[in-house]
Parts: sequence; structure tokens; C-alpha cells
Amino acid sequence: MSKTEALIMLKDKRQKCTVYTRVMGYHRPVESFNLGKTGEHKQRKQFTEC
Repeated sequence: MSKTEALIMLKDKRQKCTVYTRVMGYHRPVESFNLGKTGEHKQRKQFTEC
């Protein structure tokens, strides 16, 4: 079974998760961003501090 098929089969068991990011000292949900800010957020690089 492929990943896509599994997601379709379990669609009714999934729930939406809210992603927050820190902007100017405040934590804000990403879904409330405007078009430009959403694009900027997608271009950010994730890193793990040693």
C-alpha cells in the first residue's frame, strides 16, 4: 500500500494540527499568515542546534 492510499483510507481518523511559529517575539499560527508571509515561512530552513 502506498502512502497516498493509506492517507485516503485513514482520512476520517486524521485531525488537523495547528502549526505555530515565533514572529517578532510572539507565537502565531501559520494559518493566519497572509500570502507573502506564508511563502516566506515555506522557504525557511529548519536546523537542530548541537
